[in-house]
Amino acid sequence: MNALLDAASWGLLLAGGGFCVISAIGLIRMPDFYTRMHAASVADTLGAGLILLGLMLQAGLTLVTAKLLILALLILFTTPAAAHALARAAFVRGVTPVLAPGASEPWKA
Repeated sequence: MNALLDAASWGLLLAGGGFCVISAIGLIRMPDFYTRMHAASVADTLGAGLILLGLMLQAGLTLVTAKLLILALLILFTTPAAAHALARAAFVRGVTPVLAPGASEPWKA
C-alpha cells in the first residue's frame, strides 16, 4: 500500500510540474496579454493544485495536510480573482487582443 501511495504521489507531483512548465512555455509563446494571462492563470492553478495534492498524499493525515489544504484553497480562490482583475484593468486601459486576420471587433460596435 505504501508503494502505491508513493507512486500516486509522484504521479501527481510530476503532472503538476508538467502543467507549470506548460504554463511557462505559454507565457513565452502566446501573442498578447490576454492569452498569456489565461495560460498563466489556468495552467498554474491546476499545476499548483496537483503538486499540493501530491504533497498531501505524502504527508498523510497530519497538521501539514491541513495547512496544505488551506494553501490550496487560497490559491484556488485568489488566482482566478487576480486574473479577472488584471484582465479588467487591461481592458479599461485599452489593451486590445491580437485578432486573427479578418476577425471582427465586436466590442467596438
